[in-house]
Parts: sequence; structure tokens; C-alpha cells
Amino acid sequence: MSTTTTTPRAGAATPAPPPPAPRRRRRSGVERLERRWGPLMIAPVVLGFLLFTVGPMIASAVIGLTDWSIGGTPRFVGVDNFVEILTADPYFPISLRRTFLYAIIAVPGSMLVAFGIAVLLNQDVRGKGVLRTIFYLPVLVPAVASAVLWMWIYNPDFGLANAVLRAIGLPTSLWVFGEGSAVPSIALMAVWACGNMALIFVAGLQGVPRSLYEAAEVDGAGAWYKLRHVTIPYLSPIILYNLITGMIAAFQVFDQAFVMTGGGPNNATLFYVLNIYYAAFRDGRLGYASALAWILFVIVVIITVITFRIAQRGVFYEGGRAR
Repeated sequence: MSTTTTTPRAGAATPAPPPPAPRRRRRSGVERLERRWGPLMIAPVVLGFLLFTVGPMIASAVIGLTDWSIGGTPRFVGVDNFVEILTADPYFPISLRRTFLYAIIAVPGSMLVAFGIAVLLNQDVRGKGVLRTIFYLPVLVPAVASAVLWMWIYNPDFGLANAVLRAIGLPTSLWVFGEGSAVPSIALMAVWACGNMALIFVAGLQGVPRSLYEAAEVDGAGAWYKLRHVTIPYLSPIILYNLITGMIAAFQVFDQAFVMTGGGPNNATLFYVLNIYYAAFRDGRLGYASALAWILFVIVVIITVITFRIAQRGVFYEGGRAR
């Protein structure tokens, strides 16, 4: 039996040898530790999120489909709670309007004041660390203590606010005790406690490259031009972040109205979350309150999505592309 050896023809291309198999990269000691201990380290956070966030959300969704009073036995009613809220509850549209009004006043006002404070705190002046602490202190004041303090400030007879107005010759106000001024007065408290937004703006301002300002100055740009065409575009992602988080927080306003007014006068400060609280713990309707909470969740999600869609063209990232 003969073996025939085939020789390649002259001019024929010689097949390339197969590429060598890639060598498996050896993990470093740090990578092995992260791979081993990373899941264990994040397990408490994941478990906490599942137990204390996802779990209650699922439970409230189930409870919202029942007629369940405190101390009673839950009875499945389907979507009856949602139908009653949307068609027969007189407090639902009132609380929704009051919450929207509060958000419209508090969120833009807080953002404008926080941005102004951030610009001032970003200047190279002595003691700016102390100033940042002072502006952040209102955030650290407990909600109840803050409400009690503002109750004294807003007192129509001997409060600080009316004393200042009288001193400068302006008419006084009933503040939280007046039906027309109650919501703006509580919104002013949110503007006073805008330290979180201010610190986030300060961090963003410190990240703006100095070369951009220097290039604008070479072109003869003034302070307003640099603010409008350099600072604000560069901070647009942070502005969007503060807008979204501020809006979500505004729709959950509760402490001030609960402590200061109880929803009055004449339901002027009956905010949505306060209405949920009354439905659950004053009227004892846990299923109805859970349905109210899920409607609020849907409203916040819709507003957030709409805000993202509207802001797509106006938000610029470091690469210079609008998303």
C-alpha cells in the first residue's frame, strides 16, 4: 500500500496556520477576592431592597384589590377601589391639585435658589466650607422640629415673617392659616431646605473645565454669556437629575401639612400622601389607601417619563452629544 504525497502547485497560496489559542488571563489576587466576596458584600443591600421595597410594593398591589379595614378580614373586590377613587372620591381631585400646585412652586423655586447658592459657594473665598455647612443645616433639622419652627415664623400675630413685613411697610399675610397662601407658604419651606440640591450643583460646578471659561474669555464673553453657554449646558445632566428627584420628593410631601395644618384650612393643604394617610389610619380603609398609593406611583412614573422625553434635546453630556 503506497502513500501519495501531494505537493502544492507552483504559485498556489499556502494556507495560513491557525491562530494560536488565546491564553487565559490569570486573575489577580484582588480580582479573585472581589469575585469571591463581592456577592456576599452586596447581599444585605439586595435582600433589604427585596424585603423592604419590592415586598411591600407587591403587598400593597394585592391589598389595593381588596376591601380591608383595620382589624377586619380582607375581601377581594378587584378594581372597585380604583373605580371609586376616579369617579366618586371628592378628596382625590382636591389632593391631586394641591400636590401639583405645591410641586409647581417648590421644585423650580428650590432649583433656582440652590443654583444661586451653588454659584456663590463655588467662588474662591475664605470660609466657603463653613458657608456650605450653614446652607446645608436646614436639611439636617428634623421634619417635626422644622415644622414647629416655621409655625412660629408664620404666626399671624407675633410671627417673624409678619414682623419683617410690618417693618418694611408691606401688608401682612395669614401664611399657612390662609386658604390662598397655605400651599405657597409650605413651598417656601422646601426652598429654605434646598441644601441637597445646592451641594449637587456645587459638585457639578467644580467639574466644569476651566479651559472652557478661558476660551470664552478670549472671545470676549462676559459673565452672563459664560453662564448661559458654558455653565448651564455643562450642568444640564445635573439640572435634569435635580428636577426629577425634586419632583418625586414634591409629590410625597406630607410632614409639613400633617404637623402644621392637618390638611386645612378648608382642605387647602390636603396633599396626596396626607390623603393616603387619612384613608388608611383615620378611615381604616387599608385597601383603598393602597389603591391611592398605586395611582400616585403611576402618576409619578408618567411625569418622569414625559420629563425625560422633553429634556432629551436640551441635555448635553461631556461628549457633546444630546441624548
